[in-house]
Amino acid sequence: MSKKLIGAVAGLAAASLLVAACSSSSEESTDAAASPEAVAEETAAAEEAPAEEAAATASGKACVILPDAASSARWETADRPFLEQAFQAAGVEYDIQNANGDKAKFQTIADGMLAGGCGVLAIVNLDSETGSAVIAKATAAGVPVIDYDRLTLGGGAQYYVSFDNVAVGTAIGEGLVKCLGDAGVTEGPVALLNGSPTDNNATLFKQGYQAALEGAGFTVAADQAVPDWDNTKAGTIFEQMYTDANGDFVAVAAANDGLGGAAISVLDRNGQAGAIPVSGQDATDEGLQRVLMGTQCVTVYKAVAKEAAAAAALAVALLNGDTAAADALATGTTTDSEAGTEVPSVLLEPQPIYADTVIDVINDGFTTADKICTTDELKAKCAEFGIQ
Repeated sequence: MSKKLIGAVAGLAAASLLVAACSSSSEESTDAAASPEAVAEETAAAEEAPAEEAAATASGKACVILPDAASSARWETADRPFLEQAFQAAGVEYDIQNANGDKAKFQTIADGMLAGGCGVLAIVNLDSETGSAVIAKATAAGVPVIDYDRLTLGGGAQYYVSFDNVAVGTAIGEGLVKCLGDAGVTEGPVALLNGSPTDNNATLFKQGYQAALEGAGFTVAADQAVPDWDNTKAGTIFEQMYTDANGDFVAVAAANDGLGGAAISVLDRNGQAGAIPVSGQDATDEGLQRVLMGTQCVTVYKAVAKEAAAAAALAVALLNGDTAAADALATGTTTDSEAGTEVPSVLLEPQPIYADTVIDVINDGFTTADKICTTDELKAKCAEFGIQ
């Protein structure tokens, strides 16, 4: 693969990503973003480079293992198609599979990919132990690994592509503070419904939203993690939290839309849906609908197309053996707290979404009005907020 192609894919990522991530914590930090001149140069190269070059010169396939389809709808409805589009645009052969939450299947998929000509492997781990085992096998086979969306603690992946996950948590917390402030509430007990304890992202999300809430004068009255991001378990866990507290929460910081939906179901059964602000993340169709209807205060939009483009750009560079090109894309670093190392990273910025900004997610092509405005009530809300 020529350097022109690397410039093409890097340019596509740089131009569309706006990789302007900023330092937010000791866990995730970035250096300066690419200059406008550099982006222009890369984009010009992209226009000149034929995609067929990649297929002709890439060494092996780009392989991706997704975690499941249950913890968040995004993996199959957003990540898979956006990754496919990015690899197709680059003209490289690819193999994307989903472990469906099964750790043994995750290992089996990796073994098959490594035996079947995988030249670079991107993974979304189910936990750091399983992810580390796969990274070790890939490294032994001389296959570079990209941690996609979730950092594998102690794993040793060469690169990491994700959003600034502390900033995601901060957006959740600040969103709740905004909704509470709009209702005239400036203090009181909040519940934290956190993601899986085996997911480092969940730790970073909590770091962000707990700091934002406590910094605004609210107190944490209940704090529980949900194993494997399981929405059914989340409902059971939150129901017990609600019962133990006699429903005395002014807000619920739920780490994603699935957990938020579980909490809202419990609140609805108790006549408090919409009265107690609840957060979410991922801008799922269901989450956006609840934001419009007022039962969910905020969700957080992470432009998966940009994340997929960044991962594809890194993969193409690594397939070519061009670590200099890969390093040029990974302008930030993330601390692996278990290994005590800094992982070269592409970290993107999230966007909080309220009822009046749901249209931003639609305008970005992440979903459509037809998928959101599905009932008479929702159609009325869509009309109110200019969604057509």
